Amino acid sequence: MSGLIEFVIPVRGLGIGIHQFHFDIGEQFFSHFENSPVQNGDLELDLSFDKRTDLYIFEFNFKGSVRTDCDRCLAKINLPISGQERLIVKFSLDHEEEEAEVIYINPEQQQLNVARFVYEFIILAIPMIKVYDCKGEKPPVCNQEMLDYLEKEELPNSEQKSNPIWEELKKFNPDSE
Repeated sequence: MSGLIEFVIPVRGLGIGIHQFHFDIGEQFFSHFENSPVQNGDLELDLSFDKRTDLYIFEFNFKGSVRTDCDRCLAKINLPISGQERLIVKFSLDHEEEEAEVIYINPEQQQLNVARFVYEFIILAIPMIKVYDCKGEKPPVCNQEMLDYLEKEELPNSEQKSNPIWEELKKFNPDSE
């Protein structure tokens, strides 16, 4: 992550109060993370840093898209994502265990690299099922041949074949009819 110097916040050099940062995140950012499920994206991140005497509060707001495969048609798509996350930084001389949204740093630490947190928040914002409604785009990015095949293979409920196992199981429950 040494190439992500722009994500280093000089926490000791800034005065008490709220400080704003803006980052554009793309392919170069994701290339710094080994085995990343995302190789490319186009996102904007607004970072609000609230420096207090006893702790720091970081507010991450991002919006954009990541390049991935559509789970429905397997075409390459720009999947829209967005998110708002908070990170609280507390001070400790001992090595404290990190929590979900709280980390601990030495009070004398001069700077904090937030790239790892930005990456984690973006990855966690990607939905488990990556589908995209591309009908509004001209030309549509979805693989129409694959969508036609899937539509042809689906049978309407009335045409579905009955399963003999389910028919036997229904006999145990008289309310299932």
